[in-house]
Amino acid sequence: MSTETTERRVQPGAPSSSSSDRNAQPAWLIVTLREVMVKAKDRGFAISTIVTLVLIVAGVVFNAYMSSRGEDFTVAVTSEAEQSVTALADEDGRADDGNTTFTAIVVESEEAALDEVRSEEADAALIRDDDGAWTLTGRNEIPRSLSAGISASLEAYMLEANAAAAGTSAEELLAGSELEESLLDGNAEDQAVADVAGFAFSFLFYMASIIFGMAIANSVVEEKQNRVVEILATAIPVRQLLYGKVLGNTILAMVQLALYGGAALLALNLTDTADLVGSIIPASGWFMVFFLFGFLILASMWAVLGSLASRPEDLTSSSTPVMALIFAALGAGLFASGQLLVVASYVPVVSSVAMPIRMLNSEVALWEPILSLGIALAAAAALLHLGEKIYRRAVMQGGGALSLRKAMKLEQ
Repeated sequence: MSTETTERRVQPGAPSSSSSDRNAQPAWLIVTLREVMVKAKDRGFAISTIVTLVLIVAGVVFNAYMSSRGEDFTVAVTSEAEQSVTALADEDGRADDGNTTFTAIVVESEEAALDEVRSEEADAALIRDDDGAWTLTGRNEIPRSLSAGISASLEAYMLEANAAAAGTSAEELLAGSELEESLLDGNAEDQAVADVAGFAFSFLFYMASIIFGMAIANSVVEEKQNRVVEILATAIPVRQLLYGKVLGNTILAMVQLALYGGAALLALNLTDTADLVGSIIPASGWFMVFFLFGFLILASMWAVLGSLASRPEDLTSSSTPVMALIFAALGAGLFASGQLLVVASYVPVVSSVAMPIRMLNSEVALWEPILSLGIALAAAAALLHLGEKIYRRAVMQGGGALSLRKAMKLEQ
């Protein structure tokens, strides 16, 4: 009975689903959409994404609040000299950030100044003794910004006083002592932006590579362990299954990165702290492109690792090469500089972080990122092709975990 049924299905003249198959979606696209929909409906994934978005926005808002929060210091003084030093500190504080103020409380004696500190009416007492020594006294601590402000203003005050006593001026005493800073490659402001962006790019790449990479590997292992892959292989080519998993998780990673970046930029604009956003946006665009190619390489490797494993626990020991690449990209984004950063910007996967950072802190010719992308694309195509061969050989094999050498010896 079953033989007859089979024969009827394959008879050339019998009605078939070939016409509907022509209109059907490709197998890899079906797998891709399935990966996206399953992950999007996962409550844990949705919650973690929302929580991360909230943390990003909260971090930007908190940074804006701390940057704009003013510090008001009250200093108890007993003489005109001490009052002048405090006034200079207040002038410098308002000139630097506009939010730091120093207010002098004039009292009659040193003991009265210390009483003001004890009662917390003053943050500190500035006292000059008969020998000309200056002392800044706090209750149980002296805020660093208070100490730094008073110290700088005291130096300026004494410089003026000593210059006047010597019959000259502070400007003449300091003539020729100005020091300007310059960089042969880039400028200091770009370097500061690159440091912040480098941390953000590195952290996002690290998290996305592990979260979605492990999702690919675990999915392959579970399907192999439960023998679901054998059922799927009867309906679609195994290579199509690999392509769908890689593309689905790549789309999810890209969408998540776009959400995180959009939330951060929106928060920066709403808090009026977007002064340097204009220089970050172009590099962020390049980062998305480099991330795409870098993640395709890692996704192929994660899928291969999943096909070689026989259970999820095997991934812990076999994922060392992939984790080494991810940590290399993280290290390049956080610590690489100079010629090391230049070299890293051409190494596939590592370039996903290194090249955008180079483009932030220095002048980079257009052909350099294009060349780096070409190298990354070639590596992604080669790894995907190699990964497909290993995946087709290993994913149908039961029993224990396979080594890469054993997998390559298996028949397709």
